[in-house]
Amino acid sequence: MSNKQSKQDPQKGNKTEQFSSAGFILAAIGSSVGLGNMWKFPYVTGQNGGGAFFLLFIACLLIVGLPVLLGELAVGRGGRGDAVSAFTTLSRKRGWGVLGFIAVLAAFLIMTYYSTIAGWTLHYAVESVSGILFQSGDYAEHFKLFTGGMMPIVWQIVVFALTGFIIARGISGGIEKFNKIVIPGLLIILLVMMVRTLTLDGAAEGISYFLKPDFSQLTFHSALMALGLAFFSLSLGMGAMLTYGAYVDKHQSLPLATIAVGAGDLIYALIAGLIIFPTIFTFGIEPDSGPGLVFVALPAAFASMPYGALFGGLFFLLLAIAAVTSCLALAEVPVAYIMRRYNLGRGKATFFVIAAMYIIGLPCTLAAGGVLEEATLGGRNFFQWIDFLTSNVMLPLGGLFVTLLVGYAWKQSGEETGLSPVWRSIWLFTMRIIAPVLIILIFLSSIGLV
Repeated sequence: MSNKQSKQDPQKGNKTEQFSSAGFILAAIGSSVGLGNMWKFPYVTGQNGGGAFFLLFIACLLIVGLPVLLGELAVGRGGRGDAVSAFTTLSRKRGWGVLGFIAVLAAFLIMTYYSTIAGWTLHYAVESVSGILFQSGDYAEHFKLFTGGMMPIVWQIVVFALTGFIIARGISGGIEKFNKIVIPGLLIILLVMMVRTLTLDGAAEGISYFLKPDFSQLTFHSALMALGLAFFSLSLGMGAMLTYGAYVDKHQSLPLATIAVGAGDLIYALIAGLIIFPTIFTFGIEPDSGPGLVFVALPAAFASMPYGALFGGLFFLLLAIAAVTSCLALAEVPVAYIMRRYNLGRGKATFFVIAAMYIIGLPCTLAAGGVLEEATLGGRNFFQWIDFLTSNVMLPLGGLFVTLLVGYAWKQSGEETGLSPVWRSIWLFTMRIIAPVLIILIFLSSIGLV
């Protein structure tokens, strides 16, 4: 793909830079199906009582997640540009472009620390398949030694190199082609893992905990957690779906695409729960073990399982694939912006963005268990500050600005969605009233004010 072609899109909708219908659905599912579903979703669900929280998560996905997702896709396709130019074009006011830039910056910063965790998954996949991971009985110490060494830096470089290579190849030849290969493979691995874990001795107890609701476990904080998890599991607020929307053909049904992506995200979360909870209940692991559940508790479970090295390898390969598909969506947001803003070809824009991400990503990795872990400011190190600012501040604000744009500033937003008059009225009411209020609650909760 030539640089000239790359410069023309997403702003002018060049046909060489568009997804096919199936390719768009798979790429969008790949963006939403990330580490959050397999890493964050299980332990957050475990910390909030299991089945009742899962039902609450589904309700929040339907009430807030899907309407905002449709809004982001509509903004992307209607504006035919990156987050900044789309906001400016549709609102017809330059000030809105500043609000759109928050999404670009959020995606950029998320990628700097997301690449760290993605690198961990690649490392653990290799160690699990080779059997090295299971030679030590102290998995907490093993994880500490790994994150405190130099290998996380190496694996982060691998993540950036792979992401940059795919992004530079363009939409159809890079992102779409990669997702067409790995998303079906991801589903196969998920199903193999699920079949295996459902045959474990403690599977029934784990399934009951995950799917049988106990509403006495829910609190107001649980509701806000479910709301935030549903919102963020769809990659909302970071410009990813908005940017992908710019590459969608005008004949693509956005409501059907929204439902397909939401269904893919929900099915992935469901299968992830049916893998994680039977495993942890079989091997006596507490469901509220927190972020260490995946890298500390589960390796111990795989070590006790017949053919544990094989299934452990599949599990971490699963995580690695999910991580890379999300990395593509995150990196494409600033790449699209740089291409348009500085009139650069896709290759050059990708190189500059990936290089800048690595410069900031390196101290993130060194702070996530490395030499900078104890270098804190206000009780947080560099990794934790980037995580806090993006997840708790920038993403809610990014999502809020999308709802305000389509609800008030962009008068043709309803027409772009292709919804029937009745559903259009419901959607607009949600985007103008319900979604902004709930997103503000997410924001206030995440910064500790609620």
